[in-house]
Amino acid sequence: MSNALLIVDVQNDFCPGGALPAPAGDKIIPVINKILDSFPYIIASRDWHPEQTIHFQKWPVHCVQNSKGAEFPQELNSEKFNVILNKGTASKDDGYSAFEATNKNLAEYLKSNKIDKLYVTGLVAEYCVKNTVLDALKYGFKTMVIKDAVEGIREKDEDFENAFKEMEKAGAKVIMSNEI
Repeated sequence: MSNALLIVDVQNDFCPGGALPAPAGDKIIPVINKILDSFPYIIASRDWHPEQTIHFQKWPVHCVQNSKGAEFPQELNSEKFNVILNKGTASKDDGYSAFEATNKNLAEYLKSNKIDKLYVTGLVAEYCVKNTVLDALKYGFKTMVIKDAVEGIREKDEDFENAFKEMEKAGAKVIMSNEI
């Protein structure tokens, strides 16, 4: 069996200066770049919203398909990604979890490549990272969350910390990048 790195939604619109920024979203990029070579499989998810979606009733317009905001930041070594998953692609689709990708079934991809352990990084802890981790656990994958490679929008700091508590309670292990 093998392991994989799953990078959740590290996109321009979730970094400082973007439409829906995690205040320190750019600070996780060097951590992610540093650990990329530790994994045989690197998977990245991205919000890939249409211009009109119910998702924008709750959130500011962000990560619209083919926009600069939907791109990966230039500093992120995205050329190392084996797979890019698009989520939130339909007008009635929030797409909080990478397991909701519409261009590839993540669970099937992981199983077909004999991946049983996921290491998760990304943006935003309180929503997409948390939902992806909870789904990974539901599908039976051993799931590690790399805390220094995850950031949140931090509407309330306790929401950020509670996201990690919820992931741990569900069975994920929270680690730091130096523990890989």
